[in-house]
Amino acid sequence: MLVPRRTRLLAHLPGRRRAVAAGAAALALAATAACSGADPAGNTAADAGPPVSGGTLSFALAIDPTCLDPQQYGLNASLNIGRQLVDSLTDQDPATGEIKPWLAQSWEVNPQATAFTFKLRPGVTFSDGTPVDAAAVKANFDTVATLGAKAVIASGYLVGYQGATVVDPSTVRIEFKAPSAQFLQATATVSLGLLSTATLAKTPEERCLGALVGSGPFVFGSYKANQSVEITRRAGYAWGSPLWTKSGEAYLDKVVYKIIPESGVRAGALESGQVDAISDIQPQDEARFATGYRVVTRPNPGFVFALQPNAARPVLDDERVRQAIQKAVDRPELSKTVLSPLYKPATSVLAAVTPGYTDLSAALAYDPEGAKRILDAAGWVPGADGIRAKDGRKLSLDVVFGSAFNASQSVLELVQQQLKRVGVDLRLRKLAIGDQNNVIAAGDFDFTYYNVTRADPDVLRVIFGTQGTNRGRLPAGPQDTALTQQAQLVDPAARAAQVAEAQRQLVDRGYAIPLFELAQVHGFSAKVQGVTLDASSRLTFHDTWIKG
Repeated sequence: MLVPRRTRLLAHLPGRRRAVAAGAAALALAATAACSGADPAGNTAADAGPPVSGGTLSFALAIDPTCLDPQQYGLNASLNIGRQLVDSLTDQDPATGEIKPWLAQSWEVNPQATAFTFKLRPGVTFSDGTPVDAAAVKANFDTVATLGAKAVIASGYLVGYQGATVVDPSTVRIEFKAPSAQFLQATATVSLGLLSTATLAKTPEERCLGALVGSGPFVFGSYKANQSVEITRRAGYAWGSPLWTKSGEAYLDKVVYKIIPESGVRAGALESGQVDAISDIQPQDEARFATGYRVVTRPNPGFVFALQPNAARPVLDDERVRQAIQKAVDRPELSKTVLSPLYKPATSVLAAVTPGYTDLSAALAYDPEGAKRILDAAGWVPGADGIRAKDGRKLSLDVVFGSAFNASQSVLELVQQQLKRVGVDLRLRKLAIGDQNNVIAAGDFDFTYYNVTRADPDVLRVIFGTQGTNRGRLPAGPQDTALTQQAQLVDPAARAAQVAEAQRQLVDRGYAIPLFELAQVHGFSAKVQGVTLDASSRLTFHDTWIKG
């Protein structure tokens, strides 16, 4: 298990501002890849010789990206494409958590972490030729703030956003109404990647379909829903992240994404050479790529895959029921039975590679007898079929989920069996993304099942804070206080204490039922070189090349 460690941040800033900026980026701790660039069996690429330019990478995705706009959408399939099209103000070192300059060559943070002033790199342009200047940065943040629910993840990073000021053409100041300790790390995410002002003028729907102009190393080509996406190399690109190994333009001429939902067919396409790479290798297919291929894998930081109860729902508004269900889940069995060792059993609501993670494995230990005792005390009596009932109502609850992760059905079927052992009936409701969003918005569910990736613990505030999305309808309480305070604290140790308290509250009160840590598992033919995953476990193809 990886344990985050404190690391040096922003050493390029002088004196007091360096200390304050470190606080503003508090808890940007080590989020090291479990295995990156080599497969879990230890295979490494043979000497491929010097990198060469040219060629097309054919990459099979597990699901349709649905919306290509990284500011609006949060699916891995979408963001893995968006990361190639847009650059960010900063980047985050996946090995250390350190925030690095990118489009912003330097920055200053005021002592309260309410004002962030960025000095932009000169000469950067969007692919339509317009400059990436302070006015463009201001327009991006203003637009994200107004997108609101259409940009749940990105707008969550801007809670308390007061506005942006163009100090001069190369300097922009972003201000918040209250301290925002998480914001500097947020500027390294693809969700706050920059788009041209012409793109910002498009409707959200047009942007989803590919009307996107970024400053990234690739430019949008075409999108055919449920079929393919094409992007091509940006000529003249010269402002890549310092974390990349190549300067200047990308090596690849083009990346063609093909949508192949069936995992077995996707794996077969790689084996037969129909594609050069595939996303989301499923646990049952991992052994097929143990030799002769390159498997690039890294745990996802952020909120683990979990059941999130609707705390306003009858039955689940009783903390005892939530606590019993917490004890009834056998997390190691999930990893051993339907997943693989790459998918670690959850030991908190945060993945272990997330800055600020606290090990709560003792509180999440499998204890079916303890679960039964709690339900007995709460008045839920086992029926003839083994399912408990109270006041004429069966202990039957549903879970709404989608197809973003191929193994979800198998995971939830095993959870269903585990809960049945203690007398809880879990009904599975698989819905299309649009229907799922509508059901969640209406509150017509008992549990939702999902994860959210982010290399900062503030992800919990966005999900569970009463001023955030709060899809679990949580009341204000100690967890809300801790989440609010951690977002405002610039001292790393003080922030870490509040993050730890928030995790304990969420687990102890059953406001989240953590299951497992998601991992990115991508397979590549041996001829594909230089593939990397960023701090948020998103693929980056700037350094990728194909051996002849």
